[in-house]
Amino acid sequence: MKFLGKLMLWLLVALLLVILAFYILLQTRWGARQVSQWVSGHTGYHLVFEAMDHRFSSPSHILLKNVTFGRTGKPATLVAKSVDIGLSSRQLSDLLHVDTILLRDGTLNLSPSTAPFPFEADTLQLSNMAFNSPETGWDLSAQRVTGGVSPWQPAAGNVLGNQAQIQMSAGSMTLNGLPATNVLIQGSIDKGEVALGTIGADIARGSLSGAARRNADGSWLIDSLQLTDIRMQSDKTLVDFFAPLTTVPSLQIDRLEVTDARLQGPDWAVTDLDLSLRNLTLGGGGWQSDDGKLSMNASEFIYGSLHFLDPIINAEFSPQGIALRQFTSRWEGGMIRTSGNWLRSGHALVLDDAAIAGLEYTLPVNWKQLWMDPLPAWLQNVTLQRFTASRNLVIDIDPAFPWQITALDAYGDNLQLAKDGRWGVWAGNATLNGAAATFNRVDVRRPSLKLTANPNTISISELSAFTEKGILEAAAAVSQQPQRQTAINLNGRGVPLNILEQWGWPALPVSGDGNFQLSANGSVQADAPLKPTVNGRLHVVNMDKQEVTQTMTGGVVSTAPVPAAAPPVSPQPSP
Repeated sequence: MKFLGKLMLWLLVALLLVILAFYILLQTRWGARQVSQWVSGHTGYHLVFEAMDHRFSSPSHILLKNVTFGRTGKPATLVAKSVDIGLSSRQLSDLLHVDTILLRDGTLNLSPSTAPFPFEADTLQLSNMAFNSPETGWDLSAQRVTGGVSPWQPAAGNVLGNQAQIQMSAGSMTLNGLPATNVLIQGSIDKGEVALGTIGADIARGSLSGAARRNADGSWLIDSLQLTDIRMQSDKTLVDFFAPLTTVPSLQIDRLEVTDARLQGPDWAVTDLDLSLRNLTLGGGGWQSDDGKLSMNASEFIYGSLHFLDPIINAEFSPQGIALRQFTSRWEGGMIRTSGNWLRSGHALVLDDAAIAGLEYTLPVNWKQLWMDPLPAWLQNVTLQRFTASRNLVIDIDPAFPWQITALDAYGDNLQLAKDGRWGVWAGNATLNGAAATFNRVDVRRPSLKLTANPNTISISELSAFTEKGILEAAAAVSQQPQRQTAINLNGRGVPLNILEQWGWPALPVSGDGNFQLSANGSVQADAPLKPTVNGRLHVVNMDKQEVTQTMTGGVVSTAPVPAAAPPVSPQPSP
C-alpha cells in the first residue's frame, strides 16, 4: 500500500511537472508557434500569435500578443497587438464562451466574407481599435474605437451578433463617404433591428446629435436629429446629394433641426440655413404625413440659374397635400410672395395669392424650350387665384427678336398656367401695363394688354401702345387646340411704317409715317415654322396719300400696284 501511495504521488508530481512545462512552453515563441500551427492545420481558421502571457496575480486572464485571426484563404478578421481573454467557471460547461475579451491596438474587419468568430463572450471590449466594413451596405471605416458589446455572440456576416447592447466612441469615422470625428454611439441590436439611443459626432466642422432606429427591413426612424454649424462641400448635384434618402425602403422623421448650415455643390448652394421639420415619412418615391410641419429660412439659396436671397418657407403636411402658409424671398432685385396649397389629388398647385414687385429679370436663353417641356409628375396643374405684379423689368435677349418691358404692372385672377403637365394660359383673366417697352428695337410707350382664356381660346383685347408719333391697337385670338391657330388685327395711326418691317413683314414700297390695317392668321407651333402658315392682308396709306395693299399667302407677299400721284391742278382765272 505504501508503494502504491508513493507511486500515485510520483505520478501526480510528474503530471504537475508536465503541466508546468507545457504552461511555460506556451508562453514562449516556440509554444505560440506550435499552437498557431495546430489551429491552422486542424480547423478552418488561420491563427497566428506571437506569445501568450499569464500571471498568477490575475489567474483568470490569458493575454495573447500580436494576434492575427481569420478564415483560411480569406482576409483576416482580426489583427490586434493584444487580446486579453477573461475566463470563468463557465468554461467547464461551454469551453468557447468566456467572460470578457479585450482587443487592443488593432483592426476588426466586418466584411461578410471574413470568418465568424468561433467563440463568444459576456462582454467584448475594444481599446484603440479600427473598424472596416467593406462589401456591406454600410461603407464604414473608423479609427481609435473604444467601447464594448454585451453580450457578444458573433454570427456569420454579423461580427457584433444578433442581440447586444453597444456603447462605443471613435476618434474618427467615415460612413458612406461622409467623415466625422469624436463619434459617440450608444444603443442596442435585436435581430436585425438597430436602436441608437444616443448619436453624437463632429461633422463637417459642425456637430450632430440625435437618436434613431433602423428596422430589420432597412427602414429608418429618426426620433430626433440636430445639425449645428454644418459646413459641407459636395461634388454631387442636388439630386444626387439627396439620392441616398430614396434608397431606403422608408425614412420616418419625427424631429429634424438644422441650425446655421452652409452647404454647397456643383450647381447649388445654401447659406445660413435654419430648418425645422416634424412628422414626415419619405419612401416609395413619395412622402406621407398626418400633421407634419416645415419651417425654413436662409440667407441665400442657389440652384442653377435660380438665386434667392432671404427665402422663408412655412408649410404644413397632411394626407391631402401641402399647405404653403408662407413663401417670401428677394429674387432678381425684387420681392416675391405667395401662399397656397399643393393637392395630392391631381398633383395640382393652387396659389391663393402671388405677388411680384421690383423684379429685374432676364429670361433664360432656353425659356421657350422650358415652356414647352412637360412638367414633372408631381406638378400637373398650376392655378393662380390672385396674381399681382408691380414695377418689374422683364428682358428677353433672344437675338432673333429681343424685347423688354419696363415698369410692368399686372393683375390676374383664376389664372390656370399649367394643365395636364403642360404650361400655358388655360383659363382666367389678366391685365398687363407697362411704362415703356422695346420690341425688336422698336420703342413704344404705355403698352397695355388684356386677355381672357378658356379651354378653347385665348382672347386678347385692348392691346395698345404709343409709338414715337402715333398709336398701335390690336386684338387677337389664339386657339387652345394643338394647331394653335392664331388670328390678329393690328391697326396703326400716324406711326412710322417701317415698324412692320422690324416685326417681320417684308419691306413696303412706301415710306414715312401713316396708317395701316393688318389682318393675319397662322399656326403658332413650337415644332413647326410659322411663316408658311401665315395668310393675311395689309393696307397702308402714308402721309403723301400713297396707298399700298399687300396680300400674304403661305408667308409670301404680293403687292398691288401703287397708283401714281395726281399732278398739281393750276388755278383757273375767273370769268
